[in-house]
Amino acid sequence: MRRTLNVIRLQLINRQTFVWVPLIILGSAVVISVLIYAMIPVDTPKYGGGGQAPLWYFFAIGMGAMTYTFPFSQAMSITRRDFFVGTLITAVLGSAFLGIIFLIGGGIETLTNGYGVNGYVFYLPWLWEAGPLGAFTVYFTLALLLFLIGFTGATIYKSWGPTVLTIVGVGLTLVLLGLVFLATRLELWLQVWRSVGDLGALGLALWGLVVAAVLSAVSFLAFRRVTP
Repeated sequence: MRRTLNVIRLQLINRQTFVWVPLIILGSAVVISVLIYAMIPVDTPKYGGGGQAPLWYFFAIGMGAMTYTFPFSQAMSITRRDFFVGTLITAVLGSAFLGIIFLIGGGIETLTNGYGVNGYVFYLPWLWEAGPLGAFTVYFTLALLLFLIGFTGATIYKSWGPTVLTIVGVGLTLVLLGLVFLATRLELWLQVWRSVGDLGALGLALWGLVVAAVLSAVSFLAFRRVTP
């Protein structure tokens, strides 16, 4: 456990990565969104997707955790298992931190009537329909998923090189296109959207956690072949 905590400290040595840069990105997105809302001459609620900006940054954090921090950890004689577990815990903590920030932002928006301009960045009704805990789960899952996608991609790259990573990317794209083709050919889109609506944001987030677990397993298997 002590070695795992050392990995967490290693990942957080530069707090700009997990704390300050996401906050700067989020704060900038909020300011820009509010300015845009203020220029829209309508009284109805205005919703935007500016809050997702720091979530995409977690994708870059996931890649950096492998490509930059892992070689340094090997120079410190940290085992691969300890590095993997410690990095995953750091991602969970960072995602939880971002989820709490989103909850605080949603509370501020409800108390201030959308910053006085009836505009909302965090309090999106579909995401909050299951309450604050449901909204936290959605934001937490999105951040963690994007981190793991970046981390898994970087792990595959470091293990087998760009050729295998490209093949995996093309293969996943073809699978996705195949599913879209089947849904279109069999006229299943109505059922698909009904299922999404029945699940709601919280249900989709819970399935997202399942995908996150699968990505963790894949990255762990590939991680054994990684060279610094």
